[in-house]
Amino acid sequence: MSVAIDTDEDDHQRILEFFGMKKEEVPSARLIALEQDMAKYKPASDELNANTVEEFVQSFFAGTLKQHLLSETLPEDWAAKPVKVLVATNFDEVVFDSNKKVLVEFYAPWCGHCKQLVPMYEKLGEHFEKDEDVVIAKIDATANELEHTKVTSFPTIKLYTKDNQVREYNGERTLAALTKFVETDGEGSEPVPSVSEEEEDDEAAPRDEL
Repeated sequence: MSVAIDTDEDDHQRILEFFGMKKEEVPSARLIALEQDMAKYKPASDELNANTVEEFVQSFFAGTLKQHLLSETLPEDWAAKPVKVLVATNFDEVVFDSNKKVLVEFYAPWCGHCKQLVPMYEKLGEHFEKDEDVVIAKIDATANELEHTKVTSFPTIKLYTKDNQVREYNGERTLAALTKFVETDGEGSEPVPSVSEEEEDDEAAPRDEL
């Protein structure tokens, strides 16, 4: 299914935001794979004509396109405070450091529960600030997309351990409870399932529908 959007309409500005696009970038094209949790793809070329659009669509069905992932610009002071700021471009480098365990809050700026969590989460960052083995971090999940991690509720809190386990926190949002969660490597929680080799093969296979 193909859809044309008039970006001059004020009501359509949120659509540009969803794709991480600016008005000066149009005309352009994007492709959404609904069965892949709304994964977004963009053409390799900025030139928009019949040939480039056809090549774009054929590349998608051939499975050779990489997802177009949103990312904020990395702030210069991202590591200056006890709670480190992550964006899509520095997430893997920080989180998958085998010398550290990293607690990440995935938040949305408009989320009331996320706002309520801020004071306590900052205290948690201060508690572990001098611990060289622990990183307390946060990422705006509405402005940064990760191919390997999808978040559907806010706040979502995950602990990435040194042995590459990912444990999601579902307990009380208190300083004592989260401190224990970090110190015990997520004791009492179930590891988040990782993508299997078969699933990776399926994702890389040619797609027969949008």
